[in-house]
Amino acid sequence: MAGRIEDYGLIGDLQTAALVDRTGSIDWLCFPRFDSPACFAALLGDERAGRWLLAPRGAGACTRRRYRGDSLVLETEWETPDGTVRVVDLMPPRGQAPDVVRIVEGVSGRVPMHTELALRFDYGHVPPWTRTVDGELAGVAGPDAVWLRSDVPVEQRDGLVRGEFEVSAGESVAFVLTHAASHLPRPRAADPHRALAETEDFWADWIGRCRYTGDWAGAVRRSLLTLKALTYAPTGGILAAATTSLPEQLGGSRNWDYRFCWLRDATFTLQALLGTGYLAEAQAWRDWLLRAAAGDPSELRIMYALDGSRRIPEVEIPWLPGYEGASPVRVGNAAAGQFQLDVWGEVLDGLHLARRSGLAGTADGWDLQHALLDFLEGAWDEPDNSLWEVRGPRRHFVHSKVMAWAGVDRAVSAVEDFGLDGPVDRWRRLRQEIHDDVCRHGYDADRGTFTQFYGSQGLDAALLLIPRVGFLPWDDPRVVGTVTAVQRELDQDGFLLRYRTDVDGGVDGLPGDEGAFLACSFWLADALTGIGRRAEAEALFTRLLDLSNDLGLLSEEYDVAAGRQVGNTPQAFSHVGLVNTARHLSGTRPASDTGAPARGGDPEAPADPGPAASDQPGAAPPRSSARQRT
Repeated sequence: MAGRIEDYGLIGDLQTAALVDRTGSIDWLCFPRFDSPACFAALLGDERAGRWLLAPRGAGACTRRRYRGDSLVLETEWETPDGTVRVVDLMPPRGQAPDVVRIVEGVSGRVPMHTELALRFDYGHVPPWTRTVDGELAGVAGPDAVWLRSDVPVEQRDGLVRGEFEVSAGESVAFVLTHAASHLPRPRAADPHRALAETEDFWADWIGRCRYTGDWAGAVRRSLLTLKALTYAPTGGILAAATTSLPEQLGGSRNWDYRFCWLRDATFTLQALLGTGYLAEAQAWRDWLLRAAAGDPSELRIMYALDGSRRIPEVEIPWLPGYEGASPVRVGNAAAGQFQLDVWGEVLDGLHLARRSGLAGTADGWDLQHALLDFLEGAWDEPDNSLWEVRGPRRHFVHSKVMAWAGVDRAVSAVEDFGLDGPVDRWRRLRQEIHDDVCRHGYDADRGTFTQFYGSQGLDAALLLIPRVGFLPWDDPRVVGTVTAVQRELDQDGFLLRYRTDVDGGVDGLPGDEGAFLACSFWLADALTGIGRRAEAEALFTRLLDLSNDLGLLSEEYDVAAGRQVGNTPQAFSHVGLVNTARHLSGTRPASDTGAPARGGDPEAPADPGPAASDQPGAAPPRSSARQRT
């Protein structure tokens, strides 16, 4: 069976990624892209679905493992009765073709080793035809071909490729697995030792540009490396996670494919990248966002494929039993066709943040924003499926309306602060109309809190973002009451649920439950900072850091009863949350996340401690530089 989710480390080449567990088994790999069908899918079943084991003969979990410095080169070590051995795993940044490089290094003694390669294309469904060509093993099935180059002899038997060998102190044995389209000539395999040196240099150069130097520098650097690893280099898109169908509830059916790019992640991701010095990555993400959102604004999708494609049909894979039996296994995501009003606001907010941060805009970009605003003006009062992609009835979700307000607010600021052309008086009236509507219908005065949707008895962790986007100031009693209520009612052993699945008759229309949502828990830490409860915020942040695995990786959620990570992994939204909360606690208030830099044009500069927006409900945020949002 697959290991625990936290047992996996990540290696990748900025176009795809592999997950390696503590036993030395690569249990997940999609060639040639993140969203391609997997050739190793043991993560969602067992070894019969494909994997590549490389470990001491008869060994179990490793003794220790680590990334080599600030890189994506993974070292796994075993201490055995015969000696100590290390396996170094990496995927060099893409050259002619994707490569997985595995190097066995003898540390002490003489250790018997075993490798077992089970190639199964199409998510474990199609075993390849294998043969030996010029000393290399070739496997072909349909559109896919792989080539294995090995320093030691291997043999094919019963659909498996096996090898037995020994390694002594100071010796090394290398393997290189290379993929190509089956109709193309055999690609040139990477030289393993040169690839190792070049990969280390690549990551060292990249992380050397990080500007964050606060108290949590190690965790922030690892999260940034993870975000970079989840970037699809050809387009600049950042996918939500490297996996599909890892369950939000162990044994449950809330299993989704996250190997796509969500528009709502744009602003948070831009905050993290701009605030830590990664302008090139922020611009690539912004440019991907512009291309994806281009076209008819009424047809805006909540998510897109890595290349900006908008059709992401969802199908079930019946031959895979699912992670620890959690079924169905899904490929694609039907939520791509949902109407989620907040996305229009988040796109406008993200593009405004890019403008404030000095990323060069274009006339075409402003034309697109005009079109998005025209659609928003006629659609903001419609019910939607919410940012959580509920599969129940559409409702008037408060967060969706707040983000519609934020989109219009950013347009007003673009005219006022940058001199861009637009019907600013009309937009000001629309902004006020939305604000009044939310405060009238989305706030429960008896309970002293905003609610998940109009008339709801439930709450939503996204309500914590109300002051963060400038809708109300942090010291507004309605904000303080909402933060307190959300913390109390969505608590799960000190962490935060997105919402209660059993309130309002089951708002999401799905069976089962889910774990604490890590991004929301980071939002809570930000909100506690914003309302002046910094010590409590820092304590929560410390507990969240402790949920990372030994390699610093976080999945989507955490099951407090089982004490385990759950959901797809590694999760970009969780790592973005970690980076932004560390920045806030290191001196930048949550209120400073959108809008203009607080001081001197530096997106990382601490903001003025004043509130983020006017004390007058519904008023536009003031233009005084001391109270602008970064």
